[in-house]
Amino acid sequence: MIYCLLGILLFAIGLYGVLTKRNLFKIIIGLLIIEYAVFLMFALVGYREGGIAPVFVKGLSAGDAIQKMVDPIPQSLALTVMIIGLGAIALICALAVRIYEKYGTLDVRKIKKLKG
Repeated sequence: MIYCLLGILLFAIGLYGVLTKRNLFKIIIGLLIIEYAVFLMFALVGYREGGIAPVFVKGLSAGDAIQKMVDPIPQSLALTVMIIGLGAIALICALAVRIYEKYGTLDVRKIKKLKG
């Protein structure tokens, strides 16, 4: 339960950073924090107290093993989302660098006022 609250707190911190900061790179860091909060929640969905790896071993009946196994699907989904998120963040950082080269600032409010 405490880990779920930690995930929600982490999400709230990232959302605060995205909504209140003006610097593009601080907004990107806020997005990263939100992304990691989602990864934490994915991992917590499949967690079981006292769970075992999702591999059948000798000595356990199929029913006992399935009841004790940790669900691997949320973990594999989190790994897939990490790869996609890495590409998206790299693209966002590249766009932020190009915006800085063009406008000479990373302040979102100043960029909105510029024409060109």
